[in-house]
Amino acid sequence: MGVTSPTGDIPRADTADVLRAALWMLGAVLSFSAMAVGGRSVSFELDTFEIMMYRSLIGLTLVVLVARATGAHRSITGRKPGLHLIRNVFHFTGQNLWFYAITVIPLAQVFALEFTSPLWVLILSPLVLGERLTRVRVLAACIGFAGIVIVARPSPDTINFGTLAAMCAAIGFAGSILVTKRLTRTETLTCILFWMTLSQSVFGLVCAGFDGDIALPSAQSLPWLAIIACAGLMAHFCLTTALSLAPATLVSPVDFMRLPLIAVIGLLVYNEPVDALTIAGALVIFGANYLNMWTETRHGRQPVGHTR
Repeated sequence: MGVTSPTGDIPRADTADVLRAALWMLGAVLSFSAMAVGGRSVSFELDTFEIMMYRSLIGLTLVVLVARATGAHRSITGRKPGLHLIRNVFHFTGQNLWFYAITVIPLAQVFALEFTSPLWVLILSPLVLGERLTRVRVLAACIGFAGIVIVARPSPDTINFGTLAAMCAAIGFAGSILVTKRLTRTETLTCILFWMTLSQSVFGLVCAGFDGDIALPSAQSLPWLAIIACAGLMAHFCLTTALSLAPATLVSPVDFMRLPLIAVIGLLVYNEPVDALTIAGALVIFGANYLNMWTETRHGRQPVGHTR
């Protein structure tokens, strides 16, 4: 775990802990990338509601099996049903928009816009958590939205449903993060994951079956659905473990590796050209996030991380 320096500045961590945290973050990077590839691979056969339904059903099975095997099921409670519902509506909405966005715009652009989630957390946290909106937070938000302009390059030709979906997905993830922060005051990770996968299985079933036609996955899609479900849970676990070993200011640069990795995947697998402005805008967004995290840790506060 990180410890505060004698001068009260940025928390420090042992070199071994930082290295372990970086490896866990690499696991999160690979998991998020696997989700994107898996989502695009099944999108030609299943709609986003069906993807979420199957992902959540598989995830629920895994959570229950692991919780029973480890004894963590004892921490699953029925407290705070309203907060769990709000959290999972935000997450379900954001994840559906994200799955849609990865099918219609370049993967690197989706990931770049997704990095704005912490900026939305800054803006919404005074309303949801009662936190103060400091000058540094306002500055970070302004810098971050300048990065959004660079990535999206708003004009009648560049703004489409895909970019709007990616931006709205980031807002959905931000809402999920804020409510998760409140839930973690009293609930365990296992409890949050159980209610997330259970409720989103129901949401997915209702939404996918609204038209009376739920597509069954083919033999080719089943492995991808398993990858999506496992990668989603693994990304959350890796990110949480990394942040428990070292401060966010030390592990977040590794998380940014998602962007060049997905850009290379997009180039090699889907023939998507690497957009220099997308990379530049993402760097600006990352800089805004890092400025806020650095300032928060200097003042002994725990910055809110990103999770899915």
